[in-house]
Amino acid sequence: MAISYFTALALLSLRALNAVAEIEVEEVEEVEEPATSPSLAVKVSTSFPSSEIFGIKLVNGHPTQALLSITNDEPDPVSVVFIGGSLWASESGAKGSQIIRNLTTTRYNVEIPAGIKESISYSFTTELLPQDLKLNLAAVITDIEGTAYTLQAFNETVSVVEPDTSIFDPQIIFLYLVLLAAFGGSCYFIYSTWISTLFPQKRRGGKGGERAKTSSLGSKKVDPADQVSVVGADGPAVTSGSKAYDESWIPAHHINKPEAKRVKSSGPRPKSRSKPE
Repeated sequence: MAISYFTALALLSLRALNAVAEIEVEEVEEVEEPATSPSLAVKVSTSFPSSEIFGIKLVNGHPTQALLSITNDEPDPVSVVFIGGSLWASESGAKGSQIIRNLTTTRYNVEIPAGIKESISYSFTTELLPQDLKLNLAAVITDIEGTAYTLQAFNETVSVVEPDTSIFDPQIIFLYLVLLAAFGGSCYFIYSTWISTLFPQKRRGGKGGERAKTSSLGSKKVDPADQVSVVGADGPAVTSGSKAYDESWIPAHHINKPEAKRVKSSGPRPKSRSKPE
């Protein structure tokens, strides 16, 4: 029983220490938030040249330009040392506002004379999920004695959005080409595997007249009136008249055979064939 009692006391002590630590962290976060210093007569205002009418949008992957206008109403010159900021959750939770991302702090060391207004450009880039956040910008300014003051330059709600996509984007074009090639390959595979087997395949060589036409390329054209069929072939063959061959390429002395001449004799002699001249 005593052991369990001491264990319970230890657990309660740890919970109390955690609660105190959380309160201290909240107090530190509240102190770290930049605030306008009343002891320095310097005014800071911020504008966004690329902002839209419907509000300020932070486009992921694209630099956002903020233009800080600083007016020095001090009798002495002041110097802008740093400009930085942070993004906070727009809605406060049970533990207060939560910081989402610290922005890049840029060093300037720009001196602003007394009574002069200067404009300083500050750029930052975000890579966050689309949401509404509170943008907090602050400038660290020193006076002629070197005392640093933190002046709040901007503290309003902004929207984080994704960049607009275009059909002329190289990445989108490459994606379309890959998808088109994959679709064409799939269609060809389906056609050659299943669809082409449903249609009869054509034979390479024709029958009859078609084969005769292909074999007699370059020869004389045959008059359709002189075409007759040849018995015994596997189809109607094209012939020239009563002959089944083309005589144009045969030498003339093979076609015109010489005739044998008869020689009269006084007595009966055995007939002999005369030699062709």
